[in-house]
Amino acid sequence: MRGRKVLLLAAMLLGLGAPACAHQVNLSTARLALTGDRTVTVEVALKGSDVDRLAGTKVYDANEDAVDPAAVAASVPSILAYVNRHLAVTGAGGAACPAGDATIAADGDGIIFRSTYSCANVAGEIIYRSNVLTEKDPTARQVVLVAQGGREAQALLDADNTTVTLSAPLPSLTSTVQRYLVTGIEHIFLGYDHIAFLIAVVLWARRLVPVIKIVTAFTVAHSITLSLAALNLVVIPSRIVEPAIAASIVFVAVENFFSRDIDKRWRVTFLFGLIHGFGFAGALHEIGLPTNAIVPALAAFNIGVEIGQVAIVAIVLPVLGLFDRLIATDREKPVRAATLVYAVSAAISLLGGYWLFTRVFEA
Repeated sequence: MRGRKVLLLAAMLLGLGAPACAHQVNLSTARLALTGDRTVTVEVALKGSDVDRLAGTKVYDANEDAVDPAAVAASVPSILAYVNRHLAVTGAGGAACPAGDATIAADGDGIIFRSTYSCANVAGEIIYRSNVLTEKDPTARQVVLVAQGGREAQALLDADNTTVTLSAPLPSLTSTVQRYLVTGIEHIFLGYDHIAFLIAVVLWARRLVPVIKIVTAFTVAHSITLSLAALNLVVIPSRIVEPAIAASIVFVAVENFFSRDIDKRWRVTFLFGLIHGFGFAGALHEIGLPTNAIVPALAAFNIGVEIGQVAIVAIVLPVLGLFDRLIATDREKPVRAATLVYAVSAAISLLGGYWLFTRVFEA
């Protein structure tokens, strides 16, 4: 019975990290600029792998993590046909703003669609409509950066919300901060590798002080590198960062077999937190930072990540404590069962090893 309880807890904890791929945030980005003569400039960025899935092309090379410019040039008609079916700039009554000549350009691991729309003869509000990517994947989102009157703000489109009114007042600073705060919380819960790392780090913890030190060290470390990378002061390619994150998971999980010294674990957590910060920055780069609120947006995203990881630890620790009491022979003085820690650590190390293997060979 005791062994069954250990396996049950292992399954419960690993349920948080079961999906094989991390950082699947399913994002596209759009940059819109509205000028005084009611001309709208639109730039939409899509990952090459998404382009192939949406338009039936073959422009993305997974081994190189890049698109082939020649393949992109050959696929322009197909890509334009897809984008034009799922994107429009119109008046409030639905009248389309005439479009200029659109272009498609290769851009690293993706493509950029560019076009202009003349809305001078269209009455009422100007509306950007897009279900690019979201029509194929209901969980996807499109981050829209809107430049208007010297200000820039952000909107978020999904399968249920497909329009942005460009000529309406731009969102307030409070709205922008709230959006980035929520995005930070969402990212930590979608970052299954970060969750696996946090679980592995606290498996031996039975007192609050060491946990506070661990969480603080991780927060300080990832805040440093997240800020440096988000501001483009230090840039490390994802082909290095992502395998390194997976390796950190394997390290802390395997370390649980050799050390129970939770009091000093904040040191290794700080070191690996620096690496995880670059991973958080990768997600933030996908979204972009509003030029008129860089610092508040960056701070809000970072706070959101912190809220998310505190919530994860706040869930995991009580579950561990509950199983301590259920497994213990002496309910008055429960101890952490080594078999429990070893079972969960073994599973996390296998999961981290899988991520490491796939990321190294995808790089």
